[in-house]
Amino acid sequence: METSDARSAEGDAEFAAAGRPDEADSPPLEPKDERDARLAELDDRWRRAAADLDNTRKRAARELAVARDAERARAASVFLPVVDGLSDAVSYAKQVSDPLAEGIESIREQAVVALERLGYPRIDAVDVPFDPRIHEVVSVIDSEDLPPRTVVAVTRLGFGAPERLLRPAGVVVTAARE
Repeated sequence: METSDARSAEGDAEFAAAGRPDEADSPPLEPKDERDARLAELDDRWRRAAADLDNTRKRAARELAVARDAERARAASVFLPVVDGLSDAVSYAKQVSDPLAEGIESIREQAVVALERLGYPRIDAVDVPFDPRIHEVVSVIDSEDLPPRTVVAVTRLGFGAPERLLRPAGVVVTAARE
């Protein structure tokens, strides 16, 4: 038994001298300042990555909104000739006293409401000041009764708002006085 104890003591001494196998494979521990610096660097990188992700998400949302608005405008602009054709049909039907005038007018009104639901309200107000952002002058008349640059009649419906215009209204305005 003495030999096994001697061998055991010898193995323990060699093991202690060589160190534990798991310590030899792992890197030495960093000093606390280096760990704090590394932790701060990783934290900074993580925050920057999170901010980049947030910015990318916001940019994608903006681009989607722009694309959605462009597609909505494209679809609505395809519908404009239908509204114009129905308006012309109503005018003609009323001139010849056709009983279909009311039905055509109803369909035209539904088309106008559809454009309004797409986000393009009609522009058809009269007796309002001329606004070049939403009006297009078709004709100018002299009038002493109304202030200068006043919309007297709408010859073609416009749709939209100053910040998002589908088509300006064609209008007749009073002349500017000198």
